[in-house]
Amino acid sequence: MNTAQNIGIAFYQNLGKLFYAIAASDKVVRSSEYESLRKIIKNEWIKVDDIVDEFGADAAFQIEIVFDWMDSETLSAESCFQEFESFYNEHKARFSDRIKQLIWETANAIAGAFSGKNKSELIMLGKLKLIFEN
Repeated sequence: MNTAQNIGIAFYQNLGKLFYAIAASDKVVRSSEYESLRKIIKNEWIKVDDIVDEFGADAAFQIEIVFDWMDSETLSAESCFQEFESFYNEHKARFSDRIKQLIWETANAIAGAFSGKNKSELIMLGKLKLIFEN
């Protein structure tokens, strides 16, 4: 695996952390949030690029794999968000306007998947918006 491929896989893994942080911000990850994420990965994220993981699967599926793992470990939404933010700051060139828009749409879909957006999800979305504006 080359460096670009490794960064591509890390990109998707960090998106998994971000989307988990959005879903877990209210301390509960609901099945509707999982379903929303799976649908968007299948319909949008797999079209983004041709990067594959070491098993030959589209690297976009790393989003779901990491999301699932974070949930099974019940990690802190805040620490996962901070990990995404650090990755973003180190690799800003990887985040085109199109990618940022897709991230925003995915985060909003997850936040709204169960009874609309609650306060903690709105706070996370606000933090994401601030990161993207800098």
